[in-house]
Amino acid sequence: MTDIKNSAFQSDGADILSMTADELADFASKELGEKPYRGRQLYGWLQKGASYEEMTNLPTSFKEKLLQKCEYRLPKIVEKYVSRLDGTVKYLMQMLDGECVESVLMKYEHGNTVCVSCQAGCRMGCRFCASTLNGKSRDLRASEILGQIINIARDSKERVDGVVMMGIGEPLDNYENTVKFLKLVSSPDGLGIGLRHISVSTCGIVPKIKQLAGEGMPVTLSVSLHASDDSVRSSLIPMNRKYNIDELLDACKYYFDVTGRRVSFEYTLISGENDSLDDADRLAFVLKRKMDGPCHVNLIMLNEVKETKYQSSGRERAELFCKRLTSRGVTATIRRRLGADISASCGQLRLRYQ
Repeated sequence: MTDIKNSAFQSDGADILSMTADELADFASKELGEKPYRGRQLYGWLQKGASYEEMTNLPTSFKEKLLQKCEYRLPKIVEKYVSRLDGTVKYLMQMLDGECVESVLMKYEHGNTVCVSCQAGCRMGCRFCASTLNGKSRDLRASEILGQIINIARDSKERVDGVVMMGIGEPLDNYENTVKFLKLVSSPDGLGIGLRHISVSTCGIVPKIKQLAGEGMPVTLSVSLHASDDSVRSSLIPMNRKYNIDELLDACKYYFDVTGRRVSFEYTLISGENDSLDDADRLAFVLKRKMDGPCHVNLIMLNEVKETKYQSSGRERAELFCKRLTSRGVTATIRRRLGADISASCGQLRLRYQ
């Protein structure tokens, strides 16, 4: 297993799955001595997860060059669990260097959504999250993020309609690969998943939120807030010590103003930490004061991790909290918990496998 820390996995071959159709056409011409259209043919096959043997319209000489000069392999599905409750499917996938991440297929009436990981581990240190317990090993390349979706589409034999970047890792801590992935997954020449059907989660890296606003990609920004005041949030999310709630919400307002996209706030209810009605009142006050625009609060039932001290607030408390927010003029819902019987929340399967 690699010893590389805080960087994307490197190999000697060209990472062709991380290339756009135009980039592959250029690569085929300049690096492999082929006609540009061969690169575009290759792109179509890669987006389907095809092996070289399955690329029937590519000449053998071209495929031999690819084998010599390129690195291409989809993540390997190591474990797979299917929920008997709702059909949610959780995957443990292994990368070329042995690092493992988790991905989840969630089925809704309106279509299928895949939750992807963007890093092997996480260095954000959120106290109640299993993903961060052993820190971050490395970033995932755009191809490794995209490969999770291609794998799931092939395994399930179903179309993927939406994506949430809410698996293992902090997307804005792997900014360049995240943006490249968004361009690849939304390309009409590839999987063609609309950017408005993609959510990017962050614990609050303020400069990167503002940078993302300028990318011209109308994804939904999903902010892990989890507290209504700085004292509590700093105890739960170390990033708050660098960018406090006011700074974070200013960045969220900027994102809304630039993109016109409603911001979603994730709020995990933790017993005795952030779940009082006073917390709900403060949350409503700060959101209405700072956002002055459409936003939504997703209340999440904590998935308890035995390595941490935190406990779930329970359904009754969640309903009271939700009702209090809505009575204060803040749109809020309690997130439906999928895959409860297979530990579908991120980080637990990887932690056990390690």
